[in-house]
Amino acid sequence: MGVAYSVGEVDHLYTFFVQWSPDIYNTSKKKRCKSCNNVKKKRHNAYLVDTEVNGINKAFRKTVSKPKAAKKWEIITVKDSKRRLSLCSSVESEVDDSEYQEDDFPVLSHESQLLDEYHLQKLVAHLPPRTRGYPWQLAYSTVIHGSSLKTLYRNMANLDSPVLLVIKDMHKKVFGAFCSDPFRVSKYCYGTGETFLFSFNPDFQLYRWSGENSYFVSGNSESLQIGGGGGGFALWLDADLYHGASFSCPTFHNAPLSTHEDFIVQDVEVWTVQN
Repeated sequence: MGVAYSVGEVDHLYTFFVQWSPDIYNTSKKKRCKSCNNVKKKRHNAYLVDTEVNGINKAFRKTVSKPKAAKKWEIITVKDSKRRLSLCSSVESEVDDSEYQEDDFPVLSHESQLLDEYHLQKLVAHLPPRTRGYPWQLAYSTVIHGSSLKTLYRNMANLDSPVLLVIKDMHKKVFGAFCSDPFRVSKYCYGTGETFLFSFNPDFQLYRWSGENSYFVSGNSESLQIGGGGGGFALWLDADLYHGASFSCPTFHNAPLSTHEDFIVQDVEVWTVQN
């Protein structure tokens, strides 16, 4: 089926072919006057030049137009993000419970006799970022291992990770300490500013390092001590893990963790937070 063209369209096509293939189309039997050909050629050249200029202008405008601000994206792993967060100071790590995320809720290797979901949610929100997302392993429990400080030390001999000490006294008060290092016998104090105290009496209270001294943790075969420097320990346990005491001290500027400065221990658990 043929295609119909108007006279004007035919002229344009003919001019185009003549322009680009003069050796073929200029031999036509039909003679045109020289002046007419010159006029048509000038018009056609002007049309081509104008078209090309318009195309160039459009391309140039696209090139020089102001680009949209590109969004910068960076792909990092969850582990890297936690490591970056861990660079924050202990003050910056005092996050609100509103920042707690469900993914941070710990997976416990054993059922805790002392911590319920409320306790865990409060504690996890204040743990150092480097500990979040890892399972909690039960390193020591008076229910499982008996009441012995020596056993507690022995169970942590091969650990190299932070630990969470949880105590429940005879008055049903739950309190304890997060320590940056596992408990061990040592002639000198050890630990870092990540160490903090906590209590549920019944409201949650947290006491971070004051910066006044570095008496974080010390231990011997007779007792375990956390905090000090003011004539008393923030938390003290005897060799049988039966008698305990808690006083205000400069290390944490804490209130006594139990309702009584001297208390009787009902149960103890120590959890390690590790990869």
